[in-house]
Amino acid sequence: MPSHDYIKLFGDYKDFPHPGIIFRDISPLISHPVAFKAAIKEMAEPFLDSEIDQVVSLESRGFIIGSPMALELDAGFVPIRKAGKLPGKTLQAKYSLEYGDSIIELKTGILKHGHNVLLVDDVLATGGTLEAAINLIEECGSNITGISVLLELKDLQGREKLKGYEINSLVQI
Repeated sequence: MPSHDYIKLFGDYKDFPHPGIIFRDISPLISHPVAFKAAIKEMAEPFLDSEIDQVVSLESRGFIIGSPMALELDAGFVPIRKAGKLPGKTLQAKYSLEYGDSIIELKTGILKHGHNVLLVDDVLATGGTLEAAINLIEECGSNITGISVLLELKDLQGREKLKGYEINSLVQI
């Protein structure tokens, strides 16, 4: 499916969740079974021969993309959640969004030293969330094999924060 066809399936909401932000809604794409299945296959394809042990994805929309990608890659799935959502011992990372700061957590003991990890999210914007996730994954001693996102917002230059990592973005706008 050509990327211009995927673009037609994103919704845009101006001034959400804050003034000046354009929220890119993936709901129309993921509600379209043919497009959703094709997108998952295309996002996973560059990593099929990478011996991925775990797909790590970010709450909450990243879970929608990461879970089926883990199945596509015969890998486990590890969630990174917002602070206070995981039981037991966790690692934390603070990061900045376009409209404030936040904290994410990764449960300890799941990612192992030497695991090959594919980091997956729905959107690459400023790169702050993915950069924080990378820090958590590497703190566990796991290797970032690559990063795969459904949509990259090129004007926000998030890729610059993630230099040195292979980034696959299905759609760039």
